[in-house]
Amino acid sequence: MALIRTSAPLVPPITLADAKAHLRVDGADEDALITSLIETATAHVERGFGLALITQGVTIIRDAWPDSWLVELPLTPVQAVASVTTFEADGGSFVFDAGHWFADTISHPPRIVLHGTAPWPKPGRRANGIEITVTAGFGDAPSDVPEPIRQALLLLVAHWFERREPVVLEDEPHEIPATISALLASYKPVRL
Repeated sequence: MALIRTSAPLVPPITLADAKAHLRVDGADEDALITSLIETATAHVERGFGLALITQGVTIIRDAWPDSWLVELPLTPVQAVASVTTFEADGGSFVFDAGHWFADTISHPPRIVLHGTAPWPKPGRRANGIEITVTAGFGDAPSDVPEPIRQALLLLVAHWFERREPVVLEDEPHEIPATISALLASYKPVRL
């Protein structure tokens, strides 16, 4: 399974001004570094926890359907599922009618559920035969992102800002502080 971002968020989940205030940095000398740290912290949290923080378009690519009537989506929160498409071996595509499925965006993880007893349409391609296009994220503005996540991002930016030493591969890696992990713990996917 692969995730491809098709439209990027319009704003970061924390602003440069928020990060600078948290770091107590005046002036613009460190702006490029702090902006880079915001982007890196955002990517770290999104990938590590299967989250989309600010509204973005994502295509989920699968090889085959599961042997059940539902498909769990590997990203949360999902605002909407735009389309479900299968591809034939010759490159042709088939958009599965939305009347045959519905998007359960309330569940965690979000999922697509079949109506009735009709099976999922079989893709003709053995690899990357299914594309599910979604809009994901907590909302369009930084204020839409839950405050514990925003605080964790600020702490992570500060952690990396204060520790700029090079990392030697043979050394033990620097762990993320427990405070940051605790703030993000309730957003970690749980598998039963």
